[in-house]
Formats: sequence, structure tokens, C-alpha cells
Amino acid sequence: MSLKSNLPKKENNFYETERVLIRPVSVDDADIIFQLYNMPNFIKFIGNKNINSLSDAENYIKSKFLPQIEKLGFGNFIILLKENKTKIGSVGIFEREGLDVVDIGFSILEEYEGKGLMFEAAQKLKTLGMEEFGLHKISAITSKDNFSSQKLIERLGLKFQKMVTIPNDPEELMYYETE
Repeated sequence: MSLKSNLPKKENNFYETERVLIRPVSVDDADIIFQLYNMPNFIKFIGNKNINSLSDAENYIKSKFLPQIEKLGFGNFIILLKENKTKIGSVGIFEREGLDVVDIGFSILEEYEGKGLMFEAAQKLKTLGMEEFGLHKISAITSKDNFSSQKLIERLGLKFQKMVTIPNDPEELMYYETE
């Protein structure tokens, strides 16, 4: 993929919605990545990424997130409450092995679920993907049992296409795509 955007690289550059800010992930976000990736539902629906310490989270950011941002100009974003800059989740557009179309993914701390905050952030990132990052399509994958993700993906306007499997994951996943 040869896409490159004008994504702001500085920590103080935020994209905003009515209630949240999103900004590219940095190594300083190991705390929220550690929290998100160790939530029971994250492990259940997305998988255990073996992030057992802040150091593991820093290394994950350095090895998984920052190279894609450097290569493509977009990737994982941290979601913050606008009112007090509290980190509440992450949303990203990812290049994934086994998928031809970049995929939007998201995770939010349990205490912020069901408030529409993730939809705001994901909708903003989807718009940025199309308008600023030059994407023509965005996909999403989720497990058959992850009903809240399915609902959000459909609310974002993605339509179910088929069941897929991706490399190194035996689970059959639901595949959605923008039209």
C-alpha cells in the first residue's frame, strides 16, 4: 500500500468531535494500551496480545503501531475525553495480513461503553480515512459473538460481506466493508 497522508506527527495535534479528541498513539500511551489489552472482553473477542506490563505495552506500540504510522501516515489513535483529556480508548485503521482492504478497529474502557463516545471517535476516523488519508474503502472484522462491535460497525455504515479467516487466527470472523 503506498498511501501517505498529512497526518500530524506532534503530540499537540488533535482531531476533535463534540465530546472526544483523537490523536496518533505514542510510546507515552503504554498505560491505556496496557489497560485496554487486558480487559476481559478484549481478550475474549480480540485475543490475548501478551501485554503483561507497561514495558510490553511500550514495545507493542514501537513494534506494531509506530511502524505503520511511519509507513502509511495513519494507524492507531488514542481517544481522550475533550473536557479533561482522560484517555478512554483507541481507534485505528490498520493494514492487516490476510485483508485486502484496511480495517478499522476499536477498544474502549468498560466504564465508557454505551455512551456513544466510540461511535464519535470511529466515525471521525472513518471520515479522516476517506477525506485525508486517501482511502477508498474501509473494512472491519469481528467475532460472531461480539454483538456490540457488530452494532457499531453497522452504525458506521459498513455492510456485512462474508465470513473470513486471517493468518494465525483459526476463528472465522465476520467481514464488513464500506460500499
